[in-house]
Amino acid sequence: MPPKLSPFAHILAVRDLEASAAHYRDALGFRVLWPDGSDWRLVERDGVRVMLGACPDEAPAASLGDHSLFAYVHVDDVDALHAEFATHGANVSAPADRAHGLREIVVTTIDGHRLLFGQELAKPSR
Repeated sequence: MPPKLSPFAHILAVRDLEASAAHYRDALGFRVLWPDGSDWRLVERDGVRVMLGACPDEAPAASLGDHSLFAYVHVDDVDALHAEFATHGANVSAPADRAHGLREIVVTTIDGHRLLFGQELAKPSR
């Protein structure tokens, strides 16, 4: 029997740890699970976990271009999530239907990291 994998967390370098954790909490609805860590914050929403590491002297993620994209998260209602994020001031794209059969939004964090959220489009009935 192969070794079992457990839930994971994305790991991101951020320049301002407190501001980044607050952004995930206030704009994206994540809970801050490690509020008192010296160089790390763990944020979580519905099992999606992101570890934020303090790297104040590193280049911002926005300078990475397409490499700033770090996660794809499936959701059950992308339009409702878009409305929630927009209401809370997140930098979020308008929902768009894609040729690959998903309706998606892109969120860009204050650090320039990008997350895609998508919902499968309904298949036409036959």
